Amino acid sequence: MKLGIVGLPNVGKSTLFNSLTKAGAESANYPFCTIDPNIGIVPVPDKRLDALAALYDSQKITPAVIEFVDIAGLVKGASKGEGLGNQFLANIREVDAIVHVVRCFEDPNVIHVDGTVDPLRDIEIINLELIFADLEVLERRISKTAKAAHNDKSAAKELESLKKLKSHLEDGKSAKSLEPEDEEEAALFAELNMLTGKPVIFAANVSEDDLADDGASTPMVQQVRDYAKEDGSQVFVISAQIEQEIAELDDAEKQEYLEAMGLTESGLDKLIAASYDLLGLISYLTAGVTETRAWTIKKGTKAPQAAGKIHSDFERGFIKAEVVYYQDLLDCKTYAAAKERGLVRMEGKDYVVKDGDVILFRWNV
Repeated sequence: MKLGIVGLPNVGKSTLFNSLTKAGAESANYPFCTIDPNIGIVPVPDKRLDALAALYDSQKITPAVIEFVDIAGLVKGASKGEGLGNQFLANIREVDAIVHVVRCFEDPNVIHVDGTVDPLRDIEIINLELIFADLEVLERRISKTAKAAHNDKSAAKELESLKKLKSHLEDGKSAKSLEPEDEEEAALFAELNMLTGKPVIFAANVSEDDLADDGASTPMVQQVRDYAKEDGSQVFVISAQIEQEIAELDDAEKQEYLEAMGLTESGLDKLIAASYDLLGLISYLTAGVTETRAWTIKKGTKAPQAAGKIHSDFERGFIKAEVVYYQDLLDCKTYAAAKERGLVRMEGKDYVVKDGDVILFRWNV
């Protein structure tokens, strides 16, 4: 999974990136301190892996990972060359979802690029810049398709769809809010890879004082939540500053710190949960002496395609999947005991893999 982090300068974007990835991106109180896009790979915390690895005495644990891409802060007019952000928008074209960091705290010591803190205005500025960037891509595609449309029916149909999408974007609406007419149009929209077609998770960045009640008493956070509900997006409340402090601690200290703050989970945990939910993702597990590992798949994935995540040969030569639910295996303490109790099932190619399934694939090519 790949997530792109966007936001205005000085909203806590790079501070959040640093805390999530411990990558040490420069983070300072002036606009455009992030010049090059920063990339960080983060393991997905999963307690099931440790328990399974202990059961199998595994030599290696391999968690699922998320790749974060942090680009320079976008400002009004970025699409026309203002600031630095627009030249990096290409870096987030390939992400699965966008994490939009929104400032929801007042602090006279932290400059706001527009002078005042207003989450809805800030969201609209970023949205418009993403729309402008999409229009630029679309106009190039329209120009190319128009030449072929004179004597090619399929090109003429594509041109019609492209113009419809262009008009929709020009009305200030996102690409994801335009329902495709048929499968062909849906495939075209997917191929265009519009920035405004991507799912969005809003990170409402609050002060330390507003974190304990998850921003419930902060009107600015409520504004973001209302906006996200209309937009079909996810929201999680975070204090980028606190996250940075947590990132410096080991696991035991981190837990103590969270408890002292009255928190049950870190911002990274919240973000991962929101990402998996928004993108409809789950993890199945494989376990053995050599390695215990988590594999991320879409909800609804069938066994052969899940096997293909490990290797294409597994999908091509799929025979059966031996499946046991993680908790059942843990309760039985050994795979043999789970088998004796009839908790290990042999599943065929139509089996839909569930979150927490521990699977051994049978295959032959």
